[in-house]
Amino acid sequence: MERSEKKGFLRGLMDRIGGETSVADTAENVAPPPVNASPPPKTGLFGRLALGLKKTKDGLVGRIDALVLGRKEIDADTLEELEEILITSDIGVKTTVELIRGLEERLGRNELKDGAALRVALKEEILKRLTAHHGRLEIAGQHPFVLLVIGVNGVGKTTTIGKLASRFSADGKRVLLAAADTFRAAASEQLVVWGERSGVDVIRHKEGADPSAVVFDACKAALARQVDILIIDTAGRLHTKVNLMEEMKKIRRVIGREIPGAPHETLLVVDAATGQNALSQARLFKEAAHVTGIALTKLDGTAKGGIVVAVSHEFALPVRYIGVGEAIDDLRDFDPQEFTDALFQE
Repeated sequence: MERSEKKGFLRGLMDRIGGETSVADTAENVAPPPVNASPPPKTGLFGRLALGLKKTKDGLVGRIDALVLGRKEIDADTLEELEEILITSDIGVKTTVELIRGLEERLGRNELKDGAALRVALKEEILKRLTAHHGRLEIAGQHPFVLLVIGVNGVGKTTTIGKLASRFSADGKRVLLAAADTFRAAASEQLVVWGERSGVDVIRHKEGADPSAVVFDACKAALARQVDILIIDTAGRLHTKVNLMEEMKKIRRVIGREIPGAPHETLLVVDAATGQNALSQARLFKEAAHVTGIALTKLDGTAKGGIVVAVSHEFALPVRYIGVGEAIDDLRDFDPQEFTDALFQE
């Protein structure tokens, strides 16, 4: 492909990828996996992360290695081909442009002498952007700490809540769950199953009830029972931005009135496998719901793990958790260094 044709291809690809995509609205499984599900004992924590990122590593870093390793000289054409790989691997147009700009500056300083140096530099540029907005969830100092969890149906939102509840409970925290997703059939039942397995109570109303009423009762119960953490599940079946904003505003008003300063964290759960659609979801929810952190699920089942970089960098939001498997421990605190090490592991 001639260079002019490549530029035309990239411009067209940027136009298609950069546009808004529709928000998924699919059903989540009712039955969560067993709480005691465990990975093979032969694999350590880092090894499990690397295994969970294998598809992304093969689809992203594997293609990068095929391009750059063995090259004795790096030029503008090499960076242009790299740009194409990054964009088609769900790094995102905006983030890709910035990564390439950083590499061009290094090339101008004669720092990229060969393919191996380019690989190292790209890892450093990605790590820099992941670290810029990084921060783990801190629950100390608030009592109760209110964690509002949002996201469209099908992304693993309720499962993420269940795993967090199990983790916090195992750490000795008193946890209460609120089933404020009253629109999806069996949503509260799914949450109750997780609660039973974790020894955590669930506040719920009948299907179709006002979500804000559930939140009100949950806040009252959290204060009365002196729990440490209240986790609130919310509906993902919200068809328009207006509906989303109004529902979230109402829920947040109720929470703030009953527990001043709450919610202390608004965690958006997105499915990494949706690729660029995850960016659309992050954009919509950040505007409507005051998102303060991201949980990216299902990284083990997709080659689109580059979306981690795009979501964090483009929206200046910390990635709190990533999901790389079905076991409880496979919902991990996100560590930028660990993530990039696993991704670029030789």
